[in-house]
Amino acid sequence: MSSKSKYIDEPVGPVKVVPDFLPLPEELAFKEESVKVTISLSKESIEFFKEEAKKHQTQYQKMIRRLLDAYTVAHKQPLTKRSSRRKKRAADR
Repeated sequence: MSSKSKYIDEPVGPVKVVPDFLPLPEELAFKEESVKVTISLSKESIEFFKEEAKKHQTQYQKMIRRLLDAYTVAHKQPLTKRSSRRKKRAADR
């Protein structure tokens, strides 16, 4: 079902600079509902998170999860005016 990606040395195309919105490592630890997934990450990334987790006495997986959650929040689409009004009306009732 999964196939290996074949990378070639070609131009990437237009690049968009994203402002730095990432939290500090110590801000990446608290509990939330989660779903288990399997993912392959670089050895360098895992070593970094393991070192930071040890410094802050937490689990590196939790820190990675918080990092992904912060990215998600930063890139979610805002509610439209119409959907915002519906929520406000419901709250006023």
